[in-house]
Amino acid sequence: MFLARIGGTVVSVAKHPTLEGCRFLIAQRIEADGSAAVEPIVVVDWLGAGKGSTVLVSTDGDIARARLGNTTPARMVVVGLVDAVHTHRKARSGGKA
Repeated sequence: MFLARIGGTVVSVAKHPTLEGCRFLIAQRIEADGSAAVEPIVVVDWLGAGKGSTVLVSTDGDIARARLGNTTPARMVVVGLVDAVHTHRKARSGGKA
């Protein structure tokens, strides 16, 4: 799992049949020092995360397979909306939820 900040949405009219009705978001992984990773990723969201939200992302495809079926290509799923992150240096707000 890792923390990420939501940057926007993805609209896809053609997709794998198991992904029909899924909401896709663009996320930037948050590194341990609080900086954003270089590469954005696409995550599946069932929790309603908004732009600017900090989320907890699972990389375990079992969560997606349990909900979407064994043939789904989805792997990264939003599993939590983060209120705050506390480190030994400082606390950061989780952003919009």
